Amino acid sequence: MLDVKLPLPVARAVLRPVFRVMLNARLPFTVQRKLMEIGAPAQRPPRGTHVERVRLGGRPAERVTVGPVSDQATVLYLHGGGYTVGSPVTHRALAGYLARETGCAVHVLDYRLAPEHPFPAGLDDAEMAFLELVASGYRPERIALGGDSAGGGLSLALALRLRDKHGYVPAALGLIAPWTDPNEVPGRDEDLVLTKPWSRSCADAYLGDGDSRDIGYAPLLAELHGLPPTYVQADRDELLHPQCVRLVGKLTAAGVRTEFSETDGLWHVAQLQASLVAPAAAITLELGDFLRQALRPAPTRSIG
Repeated sequence: MLDVKLPLPVARAVLRPVFRVMLNARLPFTVQRKLMEIGAPAQRPPRGTHVERVRLGGRPAERVTVGPVSDQATVLYLHGGGYTVGSPVTHRALAGYLARETGCAVHVLDYRLAPEHPFPAGLDDAEMAFLELVASGYRPERIALGGDSAGGGLSLALALRLRDKHGYVPAALGLIAPWTDPNEVPGRDEDLVLTKPWSRSCADAYLGDGDSRDIGYAPLLAELHGLPPTYVQADRDELLHPQCVRLVGKLTAAGVRTEFSETDGLWHVAQLQASLVAPAAAITLELGDFLRQALRPAPTRSIG
Protein backbone atom coordinates (compact mmCIF):
# COMPACT_ATOMS: atom_id res chain seq x y z
CA MET A 1 0.00 0.00 0.00
CA LEU A 2 1.05 3.66 -0.07
CA ASP A 3 3.68 4.91 2.34
CA VAL A 4 1.78 7.71 4.13
CA LYS A 5 -0.31 6.31 6.96
CA LEU A 6 -2.18 8.13 9.72
CA PRO A 7 -2.30 6.83 13.28
CA LEU A 8 -5.75 5.48 14.09
CA PRO A 9 -6.61 8.17 16.70
CA VAL A 10 -5.68 10.90 14.22
CA ALA A 11 -7.66 9.30 11.41
CA ARG A 12 -10.72 8.91 13.61
CA ALA A 13 -10.50 12.54 14.80
CA VAL A 14 -10.24 13.80 11.22
CA LEU A 15 -12.91 11.57 9.70
CA ARG A 16 -15.73 12.00 12.23
CA PRO A 17 -16.52 15.65 11.38
CA VAL A 18 -16.07 14.92 7.68
CA PHE A 19 -18.71 12.19 7.75
CA ARG A 20 -21.04 14.30 9.89
CA VAL A 21 -21.01 16.96 7.19
CA MET A 22 -21.22 14.64 4.16
CA LEU A 23 -23.81 12.18 5.48
CA ASN A 24 -26.18 14.65 7.07
CA ALA A 25 -29.88 13.81 6.95
CA ARG A 26 -30.72 17.51 6.74
CA LEU A 27 -28.88 17.91 3.44
CA PRO A 28 -30.47 16.99 0.11
CA PHE A 29 -29.04 13.78 -1.30
CA THR A 30 -27.82 15.71 -4.34
CA VAL A 31 -25.63 17.84 -2.06
CA GLN A 32 -24.36 14.77 -0.19
CA ARG A 33 -23.37 13.18 -3.49
CA LYS A 34 -21.42 16.23 -4.54
CA LEU A 35 -19.59 16.45 -1.21
CA MET A 36 -18.60 12.79 -1.44
CA GLU A 37 -17.16 13.23 -4.92
CA ILE A 38 -15.27 16.36 -3.85
CA GLY A 39 -13.64 14.37 -1.04
CA ALA A 40 -12.93 11.27 -3.12
CA PRO A 41 -9.42 12.28 -4.33
CA ALA A 42 -8.15 12.11 -0.74
CA GLN A 43 -8.69 8.33 -0.99
CA ARG A 44 -5.84 7.49 -3.34
CA PRO A 45 -5.78 4.37 -5.50
CA PRO A 46 -2.59 2.31 -5.74
CA ARG A 47 0.09 3.28 -8.23
CA GLY A 48 -0.59 2.04 -11.71
CA THR A 49 -4.38 2.13 -11.43
CA HIS A 50 -6.04 2.47 -14.82
CA VAL A 51 -9.68 3.57 -15.12
CA GLU A 52 -11.74 2.99 -18.25
CA ARG A 53 -15.25 4.40 -18.48
CA VAL A 54 -17.57 1.81 -19.98
CA ARG A 55 -21.25 0.91 -20.24
CA LEU A 56 -22.53 -2.15 -18.44
CA GLY A 57 -26.13 -3.32 -18.52
CA GLY A 58 -27.14 0.01 -19.99
CA ARG A 59 -25.55 1.99 -17.15
CA PRO A 60 -22.25 3.90 -16.83
CA ALA A 61 -19.50 1.96 -15.08
CA GLU A 62 -15.77 2.04 -14.50
CA ARG A 63 -13.45 -0.82 -15.40
CA VAL A 64 -10.56 -0.53 -12.97
CA THR A 65 -7.30 -2.41 -13.51
CA VAL A 66 -3.77 -2.42 -12.10
CA GLY A 67 -1.22 -4.01 -14.42
CA PRO A 68 -1.95 -7.11 -16.51
CA VAL A 69 -5.30 -8.72 -15.73
CA SER A 70 -6.98 -12.04 -16.40
CA ASP A 71 -9.51 -12.02 -19.21
CA GLN A 72 -11.22 -15.08 -17.72
CA ALA A 73 -12.43 -13.63 -14.40
CA THR A 74 -13.68 -10.33 -13.04
CA VAL A 75 -15.27 -8.62 -10.06
CA LEU A 76 -18.59 -6.78 -10.27
CA TYR A 77 -18.46 -4.22 -7.46
CA LEU A 78 -21.55 -2.42 -6.12
CA HIS A 79 -20.68 0.70 -4.15
CA GLY A 80 -22.20 1.70 -0.84
CA GLY A 81 -23.92 4.91 0.18
CA GLY A 82 -27.32 4.00 1.57
CA TYR A 83 -28.72 3.45 -1.95
CA THR A 84 -28.85 7.26 -2.21
CA VAL A 85 -25.24 8.47 -2.59
CA GLY A 86 -21.89 7.15 -3.79
CA SER A 87 -20.55 6.39 -7.25
CA PRO A 88 -17.66 4.69 -9.05
CA VAL A 89 -15.67 7.88 -8.39
CA THR A 90 -16.09 7.68 -4.61
CA HIS A 91 -15.06 3.99 -4.65
CA ARG A 92 -12.32 4.17 -7.28
CA ALA A 93 -9.47 3.76 -4.80
CA LEU A 94 -11.01 0.69 -3.18
CA ALA A 95 -11.63 -0.81 -6.62
CA GLY A 96 -7.98 -0.19 -7.46
CA TYR A 97 -6.78 -2.11 -4.44
CA LEU A 98 -9.10 -5.01 -5.20
CA ALA A 99 -7.95 -5.02 -8.83
CA ARG A 100 -4.33 -5.14 -7.71
CA GLU A 101 -4.90 -7.93 -5.20
CA THR A 102 -7.08 -10.10 -7.46
CA GLY A 103 -5.23 -9.58 -10.74
CA CYS A 104 -8.65 -9.02 -12.36
CA ALA A 105 -10.56 -6.09 -13.72
CA VAL A 106 -13.03 -4.65 -11.21
CA HIS A 107 -16.21 -3.31 -12.78
CA VAL A 108 -17.82 -0.64 -10.56
CA LEU A 109 -21.41 -0.05 -11.59
CA ASP A 110 -23.05 3.37 -11.48
CA TYR A 111 -26.48 1.95 -10.62
CA ARG A 112 -29.48 4.23 -10.25
CA LEU A 113 -29.97 5.85 -6.85
CA ALA A 114 -32.95 6.69 -4.67
CA PRO A 115 -35.05 8.70 -4.11
CA GLU A 116 -35.16 9.44 -7.84
CA HIS A 117 -35.02 5.71 -8.57
CA PRO A 118 -36.26 3.64 -5.61
CA PHE A 119 -36.20 -0.14 -5.24
CA PRO A 120 -35.89 -2.22 -7.38
CA ALA A 121 -34.06 0.08 -9.82
CA GLY A 122 -30.58 -0.54 -8.38
CA LEU A 123 -31.13 -4.29 -8.23
CA ASP A 124 -32.43 -4.34 -11.80
CA ASP A 125 -29.32 -2.46 -12.93
CA ALA A 126 -27.03 -4.89 -11.09
CA GLU A 127 -28.80 -7.87 -12.65
CA MET A 128 -28.44 -6.44 -16.15
CA ALA A 129 -24.75 -5.68 -15.55
CA PHE A 130 -24.06 -9.26 -14.45
CA LEU A 131 -25.94 -10.66 -17.45
CA GLU A 132 -23.95 -8.44 -19.81
CA LEU A 133 -20.69 -9.69 -18.32
CA VAL A 134 -21.90 -13.24 -18.98
CA ALA A 135 -22.92 -12.33 -22.52
CA SER A 136 -19.46 -10.82 -23.10
CA GLY A 137 -17.77 -14.14 -22.33
CA TYR A 138 -17.29 -14.39 -18.57
CA ARG A 139 -18.68 -17.59 -17.06
CA PRO A 140 -20.97 -16.88 -14.08
CA GLU A 141 -18.72 -18.91 -11.77
CA ARG A 142 -15.76 -16.66 -12.73
CA ILE A 143 -17.53 -13.44 -11.73
CA ALA A 144 -17.22 -12.43 -8.07
CA LEU A 145 -19.65 -9.98 -6.50
CA GLY A 146 -18.38 -7.37 -4.08
CA GLY A 147 -19.96 -4.49 -2.25
CA ASP A 148 -19.90 -2.35 0.87
CA SER A 149 -22.77 -1.25 3.12
CA ALA A 150 -25.82 -0.77 0.87
CA GLY A 151 -23.73 -2.17 -1.99
CA GLY A 152 -23.11 -5.25 0.13
CA GLY A 153 -26.84 -5.68 0.63
CA LEU A 154 -27.35 -5.15 -3.09
CA SER A 155 -24.71 -7.80 -3.85
CA LEU A 156 -26.50 -10.31 -1.64
CA ALA A 157 -29.86 -9.44 -3.22
CA LEU A 158 -28.30 -9.87 -6.67
CA ALA A 159 -26.89 -13.28 -5.75
CA LEU A 160 -30.37 -14.37 -4.63
CA ARG A 161 -31.98 -13.09 -7.84
CA LEU A 162 -29.33 -14.86 -9.93
CA ARG A 163 -29.96 -18.07 -8.00
CA ASP A 164 -33.75 -17.93 -8.19
CA LYS A 165 -34.27 -16.41 -11.64
CA HIS A 166 -31.30 -17.55 -13.72
CA GLY A 167 -29.79 -20.54 -11.91
CA TYR A 168 -26.41 -18.77 -11.70
CA VAL A 169 -23.97 -18.98 -8.79
CA PRO A 170 -21.17 -16.37 -8.85
CA ALA A 171 -17.64 -17.20 -7.78
CA ALA A 172 -17.94 -15.47 -4.42
CA LEU A 173 -19.52 -12.72 -2.38
CA GLY A 174 -17.20 -10.19 -0.78
CA LEU A 175 -19.28 -8.07 1.60
CA ILE A 176 -17.97 -5.13 3.62
CA ALA A 177 -20.38 -4.31 6.47
CA PRO A 178 -23.38 -5.22 4.30
CA TRP A 179 -26.71 -3.50 4.99
CA THR A 180 -28.97 -6.48 4.37
CA ASP A 181 -32.15 -5.40 6.18
CA PRO A 182 -32.98 -1.69 5.88
CA ASN A 183 -36.12 -2.32 7.96
CA GLU A 184 -34.04 -2.70 11.08
CA VAL A 185 -33.65 0.40 13.25
CA PRO A 186 -30.13 0.74 14.70
CA GLY A 187 -29.83 0.13 18.41
CA ARG A 188 -27.64 3.20 18.88
CA ASP A 189 -27.78 6.74 17.57
CA GLU A 190 -24.46 6.78 15.73
CA ASP A 191 -21.03 5.37 15.08
CA LEU A 192 -18.06 7.21 13.61
CA VAL A 193 -19.55 7.21 10.10
CA LEU A 194 -23.31 6.58 10.28
CA THR A 195 -26.20 8.10 12.22
CA LYS A 196 -29.65 6.69 12.86
CA PRO A 197 -31.46 9.66 11.21
CA TRP A 198 -29.36 9.33 8.05
CA SER A 199 -29.83 5.56 7.77
CA ARG A 200 -33.61 5.87 8.27
CA SER A 201 -33.88 8.58 5.61
CA CYS A 202 -31.95 6.36 3.20
CA ALA A 203 -34.11 3.32 3.97
CA ASP A 204 -37.30 5.27 3.35
CA ALA A 205 -35.97 6.80 0.14
CA TYR A 206 -34.88 3.42 -1.20
CA LEU A 207 -38.14 1.66 -0.36
CA GLY A 208 -40.40 4.22 -2.00
CA ASP A 209 -43.74 2.50 -2.56
CA GLY A 210 -42.20 -0.97 -2.42
CA ASP A 211 -42.80 -3.91 -0.09
CA SER A 212 -40.43 -3.81 2.87
CA ARG A 213 -40.61 -7.63 3.16
CA ASP A 214 -39.39 -8.18 -0.40
CA ILE A 215 -36.11 -10.10 -0.23
CA GLY A 216 -34.70 -7.87 -2.94
CA TYR A 217 -35.04 -4.95 -0.53
CA ALA A 218 -34.11 -6.89 2.62
CA PRO A 219 -32.12 -9.99 1.55
CA LEU A 220 -31.44 -10.93 5.17
CA LEU A 221 -35.07 -12.16 5.23
CA ALA A 222 -34.43 -14.72 2.47
CA GLU A 223 -33.46 -18.37 2.57
CA LEU A 224 -29.73 -18.22 1.94
CA HIS A 225 -28.97 -21.74 0.75
CA GLY A 226 -27.08 -22.28 -2.49
CA LEU A 227 -24.97 -19.11 -2.32
CA PRO A 228 -21.26 -19.02 -3.15
CA PRO A 229 -18.44 -18.72 -0.59
CA THR A 230 -18.98 -15.47 1.27
CA TYR A 231 -16.68 -13.08 3.12
CA VAL A 232 -18.19 -10.60 5.60
CA GLN A 233 -16.24 -7.87 7.36
CA ALA A 234 -17.46 -5.48 10.05
CA ASP A 235 -15.99 -3.50 12.91
CA ARG A 236 -17.41 -4.36 16.33
CA ASP A 237 -18.15 -0.71 17.08
CA GLU A 238 -20.28 0.06 14.01
CA LEU A 239 -24.06 0.24 13.87
CA LEU A 240 -24.29 -2.61 11.37
CA HIS A 241 -22.18 -5.07 13.35
CA PRO A 242 -25.16 -6.84 15.02
CA GLN A 243 -26.85 -7.23 11.64
CA CYS A 244 -23.66 -8.66 10.16
CA VAL A 245 -23.47 -11.17 13.00
CA ARG A 246 -27.02 -12.32 12.19
CA LEU A 247 -26.20 -12.56 8.50
CA VAL A 248 -23.17 -14.74 9.19
CA GLY A 249 -25.27 -16.97 11.45
CA LYS A 250 -27.90 -17.41 8.74
CA LEU A 251 -25.32 -18.09 6.04
CA THR A 252 -23.58 -20.69 8.18
CA ALA A 253 -26.88 -22.38 9.09
CA ALA A 254 -27.73 -22.51 5.36
CA GLY A 255 -24.51 -24.37 4.62
CA VAL A 256 -22.75 -21.46 2.90
CA ARG A 257 -18.97 -21.42 3.39
CA THR A 258 -18.52 -18.13 5.24
CA GLU A 259 -15.58 -16.14 6.57
CA PHE A 260 -16.30 -13.42 9.13
CA SER A 261 -13.61 -10.82 9.75
CA GLU A 262 -14.24 -8.59 12.78
CA THR A 263 -12.04 -5.61 13.57
CA ASP A 264 -11.69 -3.35 16.60
CA GLY A 265 -10.96 0.36 16.41
CA LEU A 266 -11.77 0.93 12.75
CA TRP A 267 -15.09 2.19 11.35
CA HIS A 268 -17.77 1.51 8.78
CA VAL A 269 -16.13 0.68 5.41
CA ALA A 270 -12.68 1.74 6.54
CA GLN A 271 -11.41 0.04 3.36
CA LEU A 272 -12.15 3.32 1.58
CA GLN A 273 -9.25 4.82 3.55
CA ALA A 274 -6.81 2.00 2.73
CA SER A 275 -4.26 4.48 1.40
CA LEU A 276 -4.32 6.45 4.65
CA VAL A 277 -4.64 3.92 7.49
CA ALA A 278 -2.53 0.77 7.83
CA PRO A 279 -5.19 -1.45 9.51
CA ALA A 280 -7.66 -0.44 6.78
CA ALA A 281 -5.09 -1.46 4.19
CA ALA A 282 -4.67 -4.82 5.92
CA ILE A 283 -8.37 -5.72 5.81
CA THR A 284 -8.59 -4.54 2.20
CA LEU A 285 -5.79 -6.95 1.34
CA GLU A 286 -7.69 -9.66 3.24
CA LEU A 287 -10.79 -9.16 1.08
CA GLY A 288 -8.68 -9.07 -2.06
CA ASP A 289 -7.02 -12.34 -1.11
CA PHE A 290 -10.42 -13.98 -0.52
CA LEU A 291 -11.66 -12.89 -3.93
CA ARG A 292 -8.43 -13.91 -5.65
CA GLN A 293 -8.66 -17.41 -4.22
CA ALA A 294 -12.31 -17.70 -5.26
CA LEU A 295 -11.53 -16.58 -8.81
CA ARG A 296 -8.64 -18.97 -9.38
CA PRO A 297 -9.34 -21.50 -12.14
CA ALA A 298 -10.56 -24.86 -10.87
CA PRO A 299 -7.78 -27.48 -11.08
CA THR A 300 -8.04 -29.88 -13.97
CA ARG A 301 -7.64 -33.60 -13.54
CA SER A 302 -5.31 -35.55 -15.75
CA ILE A 303 -6.67 -38.74 -17.30
CA GLY A 304 -3.26 -39.87 -18.49
